[in-house]
Amino acid sequence: MISQGNPPGARQMSPTAGFTLIELIVVLAILGITLVLFTSYRPIGNAALSADGAAVQLAADLRLARSQAIASNQPVVVSVDLPGHQYRIGTGGLRRLPPELRVELLTIANERESERVADIRFNPDGSTTGGRIVLANNQRQIRIGIDWLTGRVSIANGS
Repeated sequence: MISQGNPPGARQMSPTAGFTLIELIVVLAILGITLVLFTSYRPIGNAALSADGAAVQLAADLRLARSQAIASNQPVVVSVDLPGHQYRIGTGGLRRLPPELRVELLTIANERESERVADIRFNPDGSTTGGRIVLANNQRQIRIGIDWLTGRVSIANGS
């Protein structure tokens, strides 16, 4: 006669089979560690990195304005709104600077629209009205220089 039960030596499952206490503790510990990692996560970055990134982006946009002026054989104006922490290249859209930065612009008097807004004009021959833009916070000061004769844009860290 053939037995219809489990083969010999096989583990028999009872209706109360489930997870052991050790398995539950391990799962809860993993969930706890994951929760701690997610709640303590803060994005990497600080004010110094923000200032550096803004200066590099602004310098690249100034170089772009010079290139546009040369390529189109038309002057291109970069307007800087100092208290608004924003600037515009030609007729393009507004580009924002981090609000925690202090923005200063030194340029010739003819390029000042008001106390709030000043321009830097790039000419088709590569020259410019020149100037200096200073981005500063409590930790650092970065100067972006625009040479009036060549239109060369340079970045210098200062104190």
